[in-house]
Amino acid sequence: MVSMPEGTVTRTHVSEARTHLAASRFLLVDIELPEEGPPPDGRPSGAERSAEQPLAHLLGLEAEGVAWLGREGEPARAEFLGDSAAFVVPMIQEARITHVHAFVTERYLITVHRGPAGPVRSLTARLPHERPPDSVAMLFLLLEEALDTFRRSAVEALLEVEDLEDEMFRQRVPQHVYRLARLRRRGALLHHALLPYLQVTDEIFTRRMMNPGFPEERQKLARDYQHTARLVLTDIESLQNAARRAFASYSSLVSGEQNNVINRLAIVSTIFLPLTFLTGFFGMNFTYLTDELESRGIFWLLAVGLQVVFLLIALYALHRTRLWRKLRDDGSTDVQ
Repeated sequence: MVSMPEGTVTRTHVSEARTHLAASRFLLVDIELPEEGPPPDGRPSGAERSAEQPLAHLLGLEAEGVAWLGREGEPARAEFLGDSAAFVVPMIQEARITHVHAFVTERYLITVHRGPAGPVRSLTARLPHERPPDSVAMLFLLLEEALDTFRRSAVEALLEVEDLEDEMFRQRVPQHVYRLARLRRRGALLHHALLPYLQVTDEIFTRRMMNPGFPEERQKLARDYQHTARLVLTDIESLQNAARRAFASYSSLVSGEQNNVINRLAIVSTIFLPLTFLTGFFGMNFTYLTDELESRGIFWLLAVGLQVVFLLIALYALHRTRLWRKLRDDGSTDVQ
């Protein structure tokens, strides 16, 4: 628990937290649930059965309509419940997507998560310095901390894509495809995790701001949060676009190498096709070829002389059309 505005941190049991919720006027209660799943045999012990009671019941929130609070597998959520509000906030924790459950009233903010939560720790560290005026302002600090985890993950992946693209142009290796696929998948996961949450929060905040009774300072907090959320979503979309561009660059490099190979094959074919024709022609068993062309001079003239002539003509044609120079320049570029 964090008592505000003093910023005093206290570790206690859930039962004591319930007492503080009923008495305190400005409080942050952070509940960290274990990450472990059910036991292998599927039969929890007595202590585990008592721990399986709904968290809302343990905190005295049965009438608030938050029976899902702390329940694993809850989808993204943002809803106002009269004088309170409840959220299921996605965040990035150690390269995986987790969720923080948040319930806020005018007097307190309750956060629930499984295992350590970086945004909640960052929020707890900021409270003594920023001293938010109420629990709602504290909630928006938490929402911005969760958005910041998406921003950091997207920017880190975007820089990795840029570096990977530079490496591909220097020297392409097959591992680049795997790394690009992994980064593209990360961008898709970030987008699919954040977009539904932003849709529900944008809808609920917009509807709430249309209420004349919504205070002006909270409208500003909501507008600032929506602006930040759009910027983070833009960063994620930039990551997706960069990954697609990198894949296109990789395909272009592969196509360029294939074109160079085809050009080399075409040049070789240009040189050896006439030679192959002459070899095949004089290898046919015609009477004229076997009876008349028997002298050694005719053999050197036709069999070798014609091939040399055709070879010189082919090399001259390649030189005049500058294909040989282009092929040499492409080869030197590949080596660099």
